[in-house]
Amino acid sequence: MSQHHAAVEGGFESYVEAVLDVLSAEPRRAVITTAEGMVITAGEFRDQVHRLAGELVERGAGRGSTVTLLTGNTAEALVARYAANLAGARVVGLYEGMSPPVMARIMESVDSSLLLVDGRRHATAEELLRLDGVPRALSLGPSGFAEDVLAVAARRPARPMGGLVGPDDDWCIRHTGGTTGIPKGIRATHGSYRRSLDHRLAGAGDPPRLLVCTSLAHLASRFTDMTLHQGGSVVLRHGFEPGDVLAAIERERVTHTWLLPPLLYQMLDHPDLARTDLSSLSRISYGGTAASAARLGQAADVLGPVLYGLYGQAEAQYITEAGPEDQKRTGHGGHLTVGRAMSGVEIAIRDADGTTLPPGEQGEIQVHTPHMMPGYWKQPELTAEVLRDGWVHTGDVGYLDEDGYLYIVDRIKEMIVVVGGHVYPAELEDLLLTHPAVAQCTVFGTRDEESAEHVHAAVVPAAGQRPSLEEIRGFVTARKGRLYAPEALHLVSAVPLTAAGKPDRQLLRSRLVG
Repeated sequence: MSQHHAAVEGGFESYVEAVLDVLSAEPRRAVITTAEGMVITAGEFRDQVHRLAGELVERGAGRGSTVTLLTGNTAEALVARYAANLAGARVVGLYEGMSPPVMARIMESVDSSLLLVDGRRHATAEELLRLDGVPRALSLGPSGFAEDVLAVAARRPARPMGGLVGPDDDWCIRHTGGTTGIPKGIRATHGSYRRSLDHRLAGAGDPPRLLVCTSLAHLASRFTDMTLHQGGSVVLRHGFEPGDVLAAIERERVTHTWLLPPLLYQMLDHPDLARTDLSSLSRISYGGTAASAARLGQAADVLGPVLYGLYGQAEAQYITEAGPEDQKRTGHGGHLTVGRAMSGVEIAIRDADGTTLPPGEQGEIQVHTPHMMPGYWKQPELTAEVLRDGWVHTGDVGYLDEDGYLYIVDRIKEMIVVVGGHVYPAELEDLLLTHPAVAQCTVFGTRDEESAEHVHAAVVPAAGQRPSLEEIRGFVTARKGRLYAPEALHLVSAVPLTAAGKPDRQLLRSRLVG
């Protein structure tokens, strides 16, 4: 008997089964409020998952197969993911902002046999289905292009099922970055994910009530699973709009939400903030991209002790957390700390030769954690490069202080090499955000014909301000030296974000510089 079958028969309980057990304890409890205001009870949600899982099994979804989700922030998206994982399949999410040809290549690369589409993504699905090699599509609700699999599943009995996966099976493959070609697929196993849901987030509420206003294809899904597993409930919004988010927190008595720093700044700058009752909110988790010390200090003053910074990577999951008391803790160069290692996580700062560096010295952040990925999907060379001797090589540059607080300087590959040294965009962005005329900014590099690199700053001016290049250069030179002074300033109305919600430097570069 294979080790896999032994694991499955050994009574492993997947994260879906663990969540459904919690929902079964109080079937009449309201657990999901959709963006349209529909309220779904624990029993209704559980039964929908069991019905759809049974239907997917009959259609060939099972252990070793891949189900792809083209879905938005809907209850149907959650039902589909839970059902596919319960049936034994691994899931792959297609993000907003990916082009249909890239989506088709991803599905081919992960051997996807089924594409599930919800009502939010019909237009993309119709474009996608015109391409070659796209798997069979089923829609989660009525559509003009595919069979409504939920309608068929609704006629089945809601039979509990489970025990179809082992701890070493993949529950999902996440694709990071990669606006061109096929982004790398990061495998995540059932065992590691199931264990991670037991981690209780400080301040998230008891029971937690989570507002989901960023994509469920990304980190919001993990917070959703944690919330439901801990007896909480979830409020879905289709996307982030600061006024809508503020109103939803007040109306729904939300205790916890997850935001990327640029979204937190938009919330801080919104005129409704001062007149919104945020007394229910006890935690805002933020992360995913570098945060400005100046803006986070302001957020802490305005919002109180509710901010928790998280640093992690899909390859390693959570690495550090900075609590409310750490929000004004800065290191040299004014970097805001990303906090200290989470339990079970070890961090080392190493130079290119693999030597571990003492506190205060910058090098690559390397991580040893029980939650690291088993590897990239079908990319053994890349896996061997990133996972070495049980350590994840993050590709991030940073340092630890004497007390074990971690500070991130930048991505190794975001570094701009200029005459006389290196410019880390995150470091310059931090500084620019302390300028009174700058509301938001992104720094990026360009290369000229002679391969020399140049520093550009795209700035969203503060209300009523129009900073000049001379003014910005003077400001940076006085505080950081001429090396860091941008050679070009672009005033923009907004910073475009990637599908993952991070500043899109590539798009800015092509738009502003050509």
